[in-house]
Amino acid sequence: MVLKPEIAGKYMGKCKDGLANGKGKSVGKDTYVGQFSKGWPQGIGTYTWANGDSYVGAWVQGLRQGEGTYKFKSNGKDSTVTGLWENDQYKGPLPPKPRVINKVSIERYLITKSGGIKDRVLINFYQDGSRNLGIENLLMYASSGSNTTLGQSVGFDYIIFPVTIKISYSTWNKTHSTQFYASFEFEIFERGDWVVDLHN
Repeated sequence: MVLKPEIAGKYMGKCKDGLANGKGKSVGKDTYVGQFSKGWPQGIGTYTWANGDSYVGAWVQGLRQGEGTYKFKSNGKDSTVTGLWENDQYKGPLPPKPRVINKVSIERYLITKSGGIKDRVLINFYQDGSRNLGIENLLMYASSGSNTTLGQSVGFDYIIFPVTIKISYSTWNKTHSTQFYASFEFEIFERGDWVVDLHN
């Protein structure tokens, strides 16, 4: 059984406890093909309205929620809107991805959104696959927020995005024979709880 009335009718796909659950297709007045959970479109799917308009993207409990693309006719012309949706309403374009402004002596880096609920950026230092405990003369600057630590991570809490962060420090090389200077400057545009891993 499908709980969204506009697509309730003929359902083909996986069920659990009598409700659409998993991948499926449901055809009523409108059509939905994609993931279901407990009878509702949930996850990634394509919804096509009876008038031919369509939305491809993320769903939560039968509502557009997250990243998606809506194609529709406006004054007889094809139109497309891509971006973020919340409670079935368009909220705006996708924020730009984090941008590296400058890096010195950084072998590689990874900037990821952790899924936490704080407006925070935590920085981890690594060398040879392990935590780099030889960091000295650490200087950190952020355009907003206050310094924070969490275990061996350092960073900034209470950030107002977009934020620019600059880190500089000294560390030993891999053979521990000499020290060198490293720096990393970057910008994050989207709110969230972010983790930055720096490898020397």
